[in-house]
Amino acid sequence: MSEERGKRATILAKLRSRISDGKYRPGSHLPPQRALAEEFDVSRDTIQRVLEELKTEGWIESRQGSGSKVRATFPLHVTSPPKVPPGRVALGPFVERAFAQPNVELDVFTFTSESLDTHIRVQAEAIRNRQIPAPARIAVRILLPSDEIELPYPRARVSKDSTADVKELDRILQARTREIIHRHTSSLRNALRNLRTDALVADVDVQVREVPLVPTHKLYLRRGVEGLLGPYKIVERTILMDDDTEIDAWDVLGLGSTLIRLAHDQGDPNAVGSVFMQSWQDWFDSCWHRYDPS
Repeated sequence: MSEERGKRATILAKLRSRISDGKYRPGSHLPPQRALAEEFDVSRDTIQRVLEELKTEGWIESRQGSGSKVRATFPLHVTSPPKVPPGRVALGPFVERAFAQPNVELDVFTFTSESLDTHIRVQAEAIRNRQIPAPARIAVRILLPSDEIELPYPRARVSKDSTADVKELDRILQARTREIIHRHTSSLRNALRNLRTDALVADVDVQVREVPLVPTHKLYLRRGVEGLLGPYKIVERTILMDDDTEIDAWDVLGLGSTLIRLAHDQGDPNAVGSVFMQSWQDWFDSCWHRYDPS
């Protein structure tokens, strides 16, 4: 990764985290580009590219002359409400509830782990800063699409009379997606393993397995407690590449997608939430064991 790309990735991660932990709340404005450039000691051009990426991912919206504002319809703060609301929910509070337990257990099936990485790092930083008690154990299992299968998205979107090399554009887009998957998986793994290395959490186990499946949805499970399920929506969008070129594409966006929560009912194994939890946990476990590399 070039130095410039590395700086953008660092700034992007920090701004995502600030939105996620509520420092920049939904509906509020981000600091001006000049202030961000001074804070991170980079050019305004670099900040503009970072903000464009945040906008593409669905974190912010911007208008000429009005600056950049956190999307009011995307509740990314991680402060848990007094009662967990039914129906549509956000990922941040779910991860926070998991890390409020002495034994953190998360099972995840996702496309890139980008959203999960953001919220995991928020919790890891909270542990490091003594903002929350350190759990005794953290165990995370993640299923991701294998490098050996061809992904159905992103795909170049071109007109019928275009002379563009569609196969080459698709190759470039696929390579970018693979890089995103690997980057966020590595970031998440390192954030948690460093807690063990620095003697903040005694037992940390992060396992990632590749499966020959492409998720049509994202699935988050706290074993025997609660789960989130949300479909990926296929959208038309313009993807900004590292060399400043743009590619019109069909893609899926996980950030800000609808997540539906159902919880296990300890008193009724036939309740909707209990059946949901058991059936999806059984599905996850079957994939995990089927594709055990050993």
